[in-house]
Amino acid sequence: MIFDTLATSGHEHVVFCHNPDIGLKAIIAIHSTVLGPALGGVRMRPYASEEDALRDALRLSRTMTYKNALAGLNVGGGKAVIIGDPQQDKTEALFRGFGRYVDSLAGRYITAEDVGTDVADMEHVYRETEYVVGVHQVHGGSGDPAPFTAYGAMQGLMAALNRKFGNEDLDQRSIAVQGLGHIGMEFAKLIGERGAKLIVSDLDPERVERAVEEFGAEAAKPDDIYDANVDVFAPCAFEYAINEQTLPRLKAKVICGTANNQMSHATGIEAAKRGILYAPDYAINAGGVMNVSLEIDGYNRERAMRLMRNIYHTANEIFDLAEREDIAPQYAADRLAEARIASIGKLKLPLGRTAPRFVGHLRGAH
Repeated sequence: MIFDTLATSGHEHVVFCHNPDIGLKAIIAIHSTVLGPALGGVRMRPYASEEDALRDALRLSRTMTYKNALAGLNVGGGKAVIIGDPQQDKTEALFRGFGRYVDSLAGRYITAEDVGTDVADMEHVYRETEYVVGVHQVHGGSGDPAPFTAYGAMQGLMAALNRKFGNEDLDQRSIAVQGLGHIGMEFAKLIGERGAKLIVSDLDPERVERAVEEFGAEAAKPDDIYDANVDVFAPCAFEYAINEQTLPRLKAKVICGTANNQMSHATGIEAAKRGILYAPDYAINAGGVMNVSLEIDGYNRERAMRLMRNIYHTANEIFDLAEREDIAPQYAADRLAEARIASIGKLKLPLGRTAPRFVGHLRGAH
C-alpha cells in the first residue's frame, strides 16, 4: 500500500529515516525543487501507522510547493514528519539523528519547526546540519516564526475585509478565532490590538482565559464557535474545520485564518456560492516560511516584514482572478502558483548539472 501511494504522488524524493537506537522513525518528502531547494518544517505526531505518516508528509510537502511558489520564494516544497509523541518522546539524540538524515540530502531539503516541534528542537538539528532555518538568533536565525505567520495573516485579513466590506476598519468588525495555539494566540492578539470584537475558542480553557483577560475577548465553547454571529471566521486550529457539516452554521461573510487545509476545494465552491469570501490558507499563512526563508541568504528583519506585506497584494491577485474567471479562490490560488512554477521551470538547469544548492554558507554566517 505504501508503494502504491508513492507511485502516484508525483514527488521527487522520499526518505524513510529509521534509527531504533534513538527511537527515530521519520519521513522526509521532497515534492518539488523546480524553484529551489525544498523548504518545509518537520512536525511530530503520534501517527497510528507509518502509512498515515507518509500520507501526511506527501500532502504537506505538496502544499509547501504551492505555498512557496505563491509567496514568490526561490524555494521548492518539502516536509518531514517524525512519528512520536511531542509531549513524551523528544530527546536531543532523536533530533540530532533526524538532522543527520537532513544533512545527507546535501541541501535538497531544508527543515524548520512545525506542529509539535519548536526552536529548541531546531537547535539540536542544527548541531548536525546547516540545512535548518528558524534557529535561534545567535546562529544568525530568526527564532520563533509564529509572530510572523500571524503578521502575514493580518495582511491577508486586511485585503479580504477591503474586498468584502469596502474598508479595513477592524474596530468595526467582529471576528471568531478558532484555536489559540502559538500562532492562533498571536493572531488573536493582533486582532484585539486593532479594536475588533473578538470571540475565541480552544480545547484548552487556560488559553481561552488568557485571551479573555489580555485581549478583552469573549469566550465560546469549542463547538459553539461555528454559530458565532461575526463578520469573520478565523480557523487557526484544526485541518478541514470547515466542512459540509460546519459550513452551513457559519454566519461570517469572510473566512481567513492561519490553519493549514481549512477546507476542501468542494467546500470552497459551496462557500463561494453562499457569498462567503475565503482567503486561501496557504496564501495567507505564508508569513512564517517567508521569514525563515530569508535565513538562507542572511536574515534581515526589515526585509522580512516587507516581504510579508506582499501577502496583501497576493490576496488581491487571487480575489481578482477568482472574480474574473468565476472560480473559487482556492482554484485561483492554485492557478497562480502553478503558473509561476511552470514559468520558472522553463529555466531548468541543463542535464548533467547538480540539484539546486546554496551559494555560500547558509544564513551568511562565517
